[in-house]
Amino acid sequence: MATFALPKLAPPRRLTREQVYENRYLIAFAVTLASMLELVDTSIVNVAIPHMMGSLGATLEQVAWVSTGYIVANVIILPLTSWLSNRFGRRNYYTGSVALFTLASFFCGNASSLEGLVAARIVQGIGGGALISTAQAILFDVFPAKERGIGQAIFGMGVMVGPTLGPTLGGWITDNFAWPWIFYINLPLGVMAGVLTWQLVPEPDHGHAQSSKVDWLGLALLIVGIGSLQILLERGESKDWYASREIIAETVLAVTAIIGFIWHELTTEHPVVDLRILKNRQLAAGVTYGLALGFALYASVFALPVFLQTVLGYSAWETGKVILPGALASAFTMAIVGRNAAKLDARWMILLGTGLFFASMWMHSQFTIQTGLGDTLIPMILRGVGLGCIFVPLTNASVADLKPYQLAQGTGLFNLSRQLGGSFGIAIAATLLHRYSEQSMDGLRAHQSMYDPATQAYLAALTHKFTALHGDVVHATTQAYAVLERTVFVQAQTLAATRLFLTMGIVFCCTLPLLLRFRTGRLVPGGGGGH
Repeated sequence: MATFALPKLAPPRRLTREQVYENRYLIAFAVTLASMLELVDTSIVNVAIPHMMGSLGATLEQVAWVSTGYIVANVIILPLTSWLSNRFGRRNYYTGSVALFTLASFFCGNASSLEGLVAARIVQGIGGGALISTAQAILFDVFPAKERGIGQAIFGMGVMVGPTLGPTLGGWITDNFAWPWIFYINLPLGVMAGVLTWQLVPEPDHGHAQSSKVDWLGLALLIVGIGSLQILLERGESKDWYASREIIAETVLAVTAIIGFIWHELTTEHPVVDLRILKNRQLAAGVTYGLALGFALYASVFALPVFLQTVLGYSAWETGKVILPGALASAFTMAIVGRNAAKLDARWMILLGTGLFFASMWMHSQFTIQTGLGDTLIPMILRGVGLGCIFVPLTNASVADLKPYQLAQGTGLFNLSRQLGGSFGIAIAATLLHRYSEQSMDGLRAHQSMYDPATQAYLAALTHKFTALHGDVVHATTQAYAVLERTVFVQAQTLAATRLFLTMGIVFCCTLPLLLRFRTGRLVPGGGGGH
């Protein structure tokens, strides 16, 4: 009787430093591909939620856990990546994470119940959590100091394009195939990335003593604190924030656990997350600025599609065409900045990028209901160039003073801050959009009156038009009032969105004083730049 044996993956060979350097671009491609898949999956499910509701027989609130579960698991793992990487070996941990993410993607697409889908998404988030910060640590080791900006630029392209590509790609796949395929698309790409990382990613030359003891208390406090914070940010707006007992309970739990976690990690001998590294003022400033960068990136990615689809009636594909030029501009800018990173002072590049981002948000604040595709081109390109000017210099400058063995810990904290900034940005943007819309509605309705000549003339013209079409005066009058209400709603949404864009630009500019905390804006040989 014939037997079937699974093919065995060839064990990785130990690459010399010269071989690693020769394969540096292939390594950058592999880890950036894996990171991009993780970021795309953060937002790709949002456009498929209505299809999931019908297929799984779930409510909107229940299906929202498909997104929430993934992001919560992802955020919890981020600060642990350095500890896990040291414990299991960086190549083993990273390749295992790619494999876990890819396998979980199959089970997500194959899920027949909501519970199964949420469970698979949580596992997918655990696998995906390593793919960002560990990838950056790998690239810092693979590229020599003088070329480090190039490696971070390649990585930054995936980081910037991923969140913007997700909704567009998800909409196209859902419309042309079915929602499980938004997960199945990860399988061939995930296998490719996993094989390449297993064969090519080197273990770091710099070792660091790892205690055999596990900081279980710190681990538990981290899971409870960050998990509760992320859940309340995800669900706060839908629960009307502190009108809900659930949100109050999650806030108390998050604050208590996070304070306890910080105190414990600063006092224990073998912390699961070494917060003492934040004594480095360069990293501390970079982590704080990363929080603002995440806020700006994710809040603007959230707010613009809402405006385009709610006010202008764009489809997911049309929205993608508006966003794409900005993503391409960001990638192009990062390629140029990355190639010249060693010659540039990060502080001046961040200042330039922040100014361009503010200019873009100011142009966004001038949008109206007559805004067309051509009107969005310059603002989106400015936004992309601005963020492209910031990402590589900020990342390099943040870890410039760190020792090689501290890079994984530093990049983990930097990416955690950016992810949390994104969560705060989306939550605050959603809340402000709702509040600004209500305020605008109240302001516009104050000018509506049966005694107002302009309102009377508008309603009379609409009634005459609908009467000519249907011949029924009562029905025509009802339609006229409905159109008036819709007009007020659209104008209120427009005013709210444009006000929000300007608010985001101003808030981001308020972080500029942090640049004064940077001791240097250049790479420091012998610190993070040493091999």
